[in-house]
Amino acid sequence: MRAFRNGLLAAAAVLVLATAGVARAQEGVATGDTSGKKIALSNSYAGNSWRQQMLKTWDRATSEAVQNHVIKAAKVVNANASAPEQANQIESLIVEGWDAIVINAASPTALNGVIQEACDQHIVVVVFDGLATAPCAYKVAYDYVSMGRQEAGFVASHLNGKGNVLEVRGIAGVSVDDDIHKGITEEFAKSPGVRIAGSVHGNWTQTIAQKEVASVLPSLPPIEGVVTQGGDGWGTYEAFKAAGRPTPLIVFGNRQDELALWADLLKQNPNYDTFSVSSAPGCASVAFWVAQQVLAGKKVPNMVTLPLPVIRKDELDAWLKVMPPGSVATPVYTQAWAAEVIDANAAGKPLPTSPVAKAGDM
Repeated sequence: MRAFRNGLLAAAAVLVLATAGVARAQEGVATGDTSGKKIALSNSYAGNSWRQQMLKTWDRATSEAVQNHVIKAAKVVNANASAPEQANQIESLIVEGWDAIVINAASPTALNGVIQEACDQHIVVVVFDGLATAPCAYKVAYDYVSMGRQEAGFVASHLNGKGNVLEVRGIAGVSVDDDIHKGITEEFAKSPGVRIAGSVHGNWTQTIAQKEVASVLPSLPPIEGVVTQGGDGWGTYEAFKAAGRPTPLIVFGNRQDELALWADLLKQNPNYDTFSVSSAPGCASVAFWVAQQVLAGKKVPNMVTLPLPVIRKDELDAWLKVMPPGSVATPVYTQAWAAEVIDANAAGKPLPTSPVAKAGDM
């Protein structure tokens, strides 16, 4: 009997050690062979600087992965902000036999059927930035509700809890726009003296934002603050300038033209105080690495949250030195960093610091 019990204890010890070994194997970069795998990107929209740079970061990450025999092939298809067109494109990718499909979705729900179809075909699906709610898809996202709260909290504080605010939103119907708006309205609700006097959709594009803001300014009272979503701060400023209105506090969105404008405003008025926050186009490369790591056998949580890049006044010059015209502030996310952020999400630990861009990264 004692021998039998000792045998059970020994077996249990081996099982514990083996389980610990599996747990340790999940940490860091998974090294399963993906050299024969193909990963495609389905992008809903390519009509602004953020999306253009997103495509560049995807191309850079995937080209290097193909060159280094990490994967066999990569591909990009772009829809024209049309969920039906994007769904049809994803159907084609399924038929073509791609091993993983990474999606920046045109709608939170309209693609769920085709995403489930891909999952049923044992295709790895990763959605990022513009999310879809399909349960089977891995999700890579920034906390956009938190972004909206940061903006609104900053503006309310600087207005001493009282004033009129203009909200410049993104593309209607996309989860990013919904989430940022949710955070903004929830945070402003804590300051009853702050009123959203007007709201327009700038589509994250400077020219559209300028046109839409210009169209509503004649009907608005004096505006003390503007909350934005990125790619709209410069256009908003131009609309106020053309209307002969004083420049309000504008929260910027990490675009080079916005940061250069901020630097100019500081030269005119050293007390002009704001900050800049936006998602980084490089999140496309994180989504790619998440797909690759799933294919390599890594256990990945359904939701992978990324740290938002925030630029403060004392960091402004350093970013402008490495950003060419037309660019968006973005770090370069490596496979190792992606594995680190996956592990942090899985363990419920603090997220790693977002990498800092260097000259040549963008």
